[in-house]
Amino acid sequence: MDIILLEKVRNLGGLGEKVKVKSGYGRNYLVPQGKAVYATVDNIKKFEMRRAELEKSAAVRQKEAEVRLQALSALGVITIPVRAGDEGKLFGSLGTRDIAVIITKAGVEVQKSEIHLPAGALRRTGEYDIAVELYSDVNAIVKINIIPEA
Repeated sequence: MDIILLEKVRNLGGLGEKVKVKSGYGRNYLVPQGKAVYATVDNIKKFEMRRAELEKSAAVRQKEAEVRLQALSALGVITIPVRAGDEGKLFGSLGTRDIAVIITKAGVEVQKSEIHLPAGALRRTGEYDIAVELYSDVNAIVKINIIPEA
């Protein structure tokens, strides 16, 4: 299936690129999310008329993400007291939703979909670097320190 991207999509392409994707990915995710349109002759003409508007909105989102990046960089290390066993194993875990709430309470609005935990939920005490993707090219690292409750 050929589609035209309306915004930059990680590991796929940039604004205005015509790419070939699997039909389920295009039909069920990219098109309903407003990230792409089907690459028909009519849609290509409509896209070319809207290109300047889309590039301007992408630039605005990029600037907003850079402002949030500066705010996240200024946070420093976020300390999180949690219930844990003697060996440092948590009673439960900290997932993307929990981390998003903690960072938001620290002063910077973050969505759970922006947080990436490649090794899965955090289950032990210690210091971790959390990757936060604010925009396609704007990534931040937030340091959190998980300590046992006293």
